[in-house]
Amino acid sequence: MKIMVLNGPNLNMVGIREKGIYGTMSYEDMLVEIQKYAKEKGVETDCRQSNHEGDLVDWIQEAYFQHYDGIVMNPGAYTHTSVAIADAVKAIAPIPVVEVHISDINAREEFRHISYAAPYCLTQIKGHGIRGYMEGIDAIISASEQ
Repeated sequence: MKIMVLNGPNLNMVGIREKGIYGTMSYEDMLVEIQKYAKEKGVETDCRQSNHEGDLVDWIQEAYFQHYDGIVMNPGAYTHTSVAIADAVKAIAPIPVVEVHISDINAREEFRHISYAAPYCLTQIKGHGIRGYMEGIDAIISASEQ
């Protein structure tokens, strides 16, 4: 099984920015934990991060054409603004996409309560810290077994 893990704008700053919200673990250490968990589950991961919306759209489409089994995606601020990412997720159905947020976006500013992509995702996991990425991997594994 092969899962793409996508992170949007400013996720590379985890451990540096707003530590009270995102924690102190570095982005690099977060990826190590995600990849370690995936390996234990027999899953190959391809982790990518970009601050550019078009890169994320291209990678979502690439997951389709390269026959990935799913995507775990934290679109960052594009969650609340990007119709392009939502359309890309919708376009690659039936490949499951799990939207993950380290913080609970519903407990933050009102504009963060809206996710354009969530209606097209298998599920949305929010507020579970980096553990949410592991839960996203599990959700994709479960979906593939059905």
